[in-house]
Amino acid sequence: MKIRQIFISLLFALVAVSSFSMATEEAQSHHESNSEQSVEKKPYESKSVSQLAGSFLETTGLYAIFNTDDGETTSDPAGASKERPMGAFESSLGRVIMILIVFLLFYLAIAKGFEPLLLLPIAFGGLLANIPLAHMAGPEGMLGVIYNMGIANEFFPLLIFMGVGAMTDFGPLLANPKTALLGGAAQFGIFGSLVGAVMLGFDLQSASAISIIGGADGPTSIFIANRLAPDMLGAIAVAAYSYMALVPVIQPPIMRALTTKEERRIQMGVQRKVHKLEKLFFPIVVLMLSILILPESTPLIGAFAFGNFAKESAVIDRLSDTMQNSLINIVTIFLGLGVGSKLAADKFLVL
Repeated sequence: MKIRQIFISLLFALVAVSSFSMATEEAQSHHESNSEQSVEKKPYESKSVSQLAGSFLETTGLYAIFNTDDGETTSDPAGASKERPMGAFESSLGRVIMILIVFLLFYLAIAKGFEPLLLLPIAFGGLLANIPLAHMAGPEGMLGVIYNMGIANEFFPLLIFMGVGAMTDFGPLLANPKTALLGGAAQFGIFGSLVGAVMLGFDLQSASAISIIGGADGPTSIFIANRLAPDMLGAIAVAAYSYMALVPVIQPPIMRALTTKEERRIQMGVQRKVHKLEKLFFPIVVLMLSILILPESTPLIGAFAFGNFAKESAVIDRLSDTMQNSLINIVTIFLGLGVGSKLAADKFLVL
């Protein structure tokens, strides 16, 4: 009998608790619905045309350029840890200067033909990076995503080297190995640039990154700059490719000054025919030497050697053709836009 009474009491208690909780939920939902209705019933505050125009103006990039106290921060692919409040010069006049520089690069690439394949994407990336309030170079912006995807991890330069290797024919070099000494001239340019950069006050790491410009090698300049001086990547890339484009302008007067007219008329003779096995083994030998002598160069040399080996093997023509055309073209677009992210005023114009 007692057990029955206890069971009935527990049942009534359970029903009471359930009823109370249901009532509470209903009251809360009723309160929320009343709140929503009160919000919905809030009268609309009309604005004048001048107020609407003012609100719109505050969201424009033009307003951000002239208003240097808007609290805008710099954009960096590395994220908030590398970002800082923009200075008055960087957010206003600096952006204007960089946009003018970008249009100068457009002119050089289109009208003068200065390395347009990469200079044009770099310039366009620089234009996007200097748009106020867009944060295109931030970690979630288009340029920031591209930069982190293939430049921060040095992947894009390796793909470029792979494509260059697939396009290179070492036949003339193998037929006349003495011409390899001509490549030593690039080292004079590198060390000369290194000394000059140090004399101008750059630290050794920055000077080392700058010095690769003297070798007239764009992908290597980007690769080394990203390792040693990431903040100078944009300036180094623009300088390297501009210098490469100026080689046809610089070389002729130097050649005329150092050679006679008779020497310039010398006809290069036909060299011996290079056997296919020589071309096939050459990239492997170069790769082995790089591993033994300078292992840190293996990423670049390895990518280059693979591209050349694929070409000379003549059994994977589809892959070789892809590396020579589609792959290198796509990577060039991304590489240029990613490097262009470093042409933002807060990174390029450092006072």
